[in-house]
Amino acid sequence: MIEIGLILLAIVLIFGAYIILRSLKKFIINAIAGLFILFLANQFISADIGYSWLVILVCGIGGVVGAVLLLALRFMGFGI
Repeated sequence: MIEIGLILLAIVLIFGAYIILRSLKKFIINAIAGLFILFLANQFISADIGYSWLVILVCGIGGVVGAVLLLALRFMGFGI
């Protein structure tokens, strides 16, 4: 009986780890895409947006849309 419980626990833990790693992969891809847009904006249009933890978080969650939002906020005078 205990062995079945341990097997079920192992299956649940593996499934949970899979879900966390899958969402982490999407977060990293979004962050890289957003930060690449910010890098290009800093290089070509002198946006002067720093790479703080908040900027990385916005780019990670929003991706390219988050980067465009940060650029829009910067050009309206609300820099992060």
